[in-house]
Amino acid sequence: MSYTKNLAVNSCYKEKIAELPEIIMVLVGITMQKDDVYIGLINPKSPYNVSSIMRTAGNFRVDSILYTGKRYPRALMRNPGLPDMHRKVGQAITLAEVDSLLDAAAPNMKLVCVEFAENAIALPEFEHPDNAFYIFGPEDGTMSQDIIDKADSVVYVPTINSMNLAATVNVVLYDRLAKSSCRSGSNELIQQSRDINNSLKVKA
Repeated sequence: MSYTKNLAVNSCYKEKIAELPEIIMVLVGITMQKDDVYIGLINPKSPYNVSSIMRTAGNFRVDSILYTGKRYPRALMRNPGLPDMHRKVGQAITLAEVDSLLDAAAPNMKLVCVEFAENAIALPEFEHPDNAFYIFGPEDGTMSQDIIDKADSVVYVPTINSMNLAATVNVVLYDRLAKSSCRSGSNELIQQSRDINNSLKVKA
């Protein structure tokens, strides 16, 4: 019983916990809460990047994408015929413009800035918080010192130069997945995730 009481519950345990009798869940005080993960984009420029990030967010089960600035919506208006990059998996992701990313963060979320800042933590060494709001700077600039100062953590991807915005979001979210207890896969997951024309198998 003490093991169950002290179990750190996250989204990967939901199915197992759901099988417990309701009275046991009440007695041991288990709360089933999904981790909240938000992405914040500072004045993004490219619709291609934002659309790709939406697809990434859908794949890594991000809750919402928030952005500041007018460059992205203006670029969409100037180029209404741009191809849709976010695919079906990104359609359920909330995308919203806000005046301030800092003000939009929920009280329970840790603010994680991703930036080449001195004394930042290299991503491979970073321990991701359960509830995280990852903030990324613009494609052609950097975030302000004020945002860095208010962050709970500042991390950087230890490449020899900066990466594309969408690529950086991909790397950070994959790192989060790789370090989480949700990283195990299965043939069922492969079958659900792959293209309908893909029937490949690895010989046992």
